[in-house]
Amino acid sequence: MNSLSGQSALVTGGAKRIGRAIALALAQAGADVTITWRTSADEAVETVDAIEQLGRRGFALQCDVRAEESVRSAIEGAVAEHGRLDILVNNAAVYETAALDTLTVEQWDAVFETNARGPFLMAREALPHLRAARGRIVNIGSLGGLRAWAGHAHYCASKAALHMLTQAMAKAFAPDVTVNCVAPGWIDLGGVTPELAARFAAKSPLRRNGTAEEIAQAVLFFASGPGFITGQILAVDGGLGL
Repeated sequence: MNSLSGQSALVTGGAKRIGRAIALALAQAGADVTITWRTSADEAVETVDAIEQLGRRGFALQCDVRAEESVRSAIEGAVAEHGRLDILVNNAAVYETAALDTLTVEQWDAVFETNARGPFLMAREALPHLRAARGRIVNIGSLGGLRAWAGHAHYCASKAALHMLTQAMAKAFAPDVTVNCVAPGWIDLGGVTPELAARFAAKSPLRRNGTAEEIAQAVLFFASGPGFITGQILAVDGGLGL
């Protein structure tokens, strides 16, 4: 049986990469899925089509998670389309490499407003619907929020903030809503040299890098697994952070 049959999920940044894998895993488990996108219009259409090929209802909304009104409109649109909201996955994020000693205020704020403010706004606006459904929030953090990376200080700090926000939400939204976080390590998504990917795989005790589908399965665990788990940060990194 589909464990999420009859439920509705919203995945921010769900048009491609890890977000797409999460959206498809939730649909495979039986949920109707809304995805948000900011600039990936074509990919959003393709992902909705893939959701519907799995026999579920898919829906895509353009949303800027940094902006209150855009977030509010997206939540209202998702609930209007599917009639309820059971699961929120805060996946939308930005990643940048930059030397800390030359980092600008603009660079710092641009990362934080998506990676930390975005999940806060989405959760706040979704909360009444999630409480009504006794639903679940899953945030997508990062191994970078658990381990310092010198060339990504603003990214690491933003993900560490999201990890702490996860735990604060878990306390604040209990007992009606559980809040957990998946923290991926190095995930093969293309766009890097084979040599760099191989270097990270060699550092991992499992001697390989992760896949988007493996992150999606971890999200699915928090979305459909035991309801007595909240406030947890789960590193899915092949042991890279050990």
